[in-house]
Amino acid sequence: MELRKLNLQDAYAQWEYTTALPEDENGLTNSFHGVGWEKYRDEVLPELMSYENPVDMPDWFVPETYYYLWDGECLVGEFRIRHYLTDALKNGAGHIGYSIKKEYRGKGYATKGLELTLEIARTIVPEDEIYLRLLKSNKASLRVMEKNGARCVGEDAEHFFMRIHK
Repeated sequence: MELRKLNLQDAYAQWEYTTALPEDENGLTNSFHGVGWEKYRDEVLPELMSYENPVDMPDWFVPETYYYLWDGECLVGEFRIRHYLTDALKNGAGHIGYSIKKEYRGKGYATKGLELTLEIARTIVPEDEIYLRLLKSNKASLRVMEKNGARCVGEDAEHFFMRIHK
């Protein structure tokens, strides 16, 4: 298994994955659900790639890098790393968001993908810990995070707030 950064060579597979994701599933939002190939290739992909080194973005915007989890030639998941956190993100979405294709869930892909993502995040984020958030109803993601060393540091009505030491 490997993580590959969002790239032009894998654009078609990334498009298939991204546009098939629901608009909101388990707290991960996707504003590109159902976007056509040409629009993805010409507009969405360059936009997503620009998030890593943003220019002329609003003050609240945080650099973010997209990675895709591959098992051989099969794209099975997406992982996003926010490079640092604003106060809103510290009390919100955190550093990492991820999803796994439905047909690959429950097979260890999220656990391995998060492990690989954490290796990269530890070299990027300046905070002493990696912040994550999940819906209380998402027990599978809770197990994935715990297997990667996460501990719960708080909660609200809908979410658990998790931390992993760098």
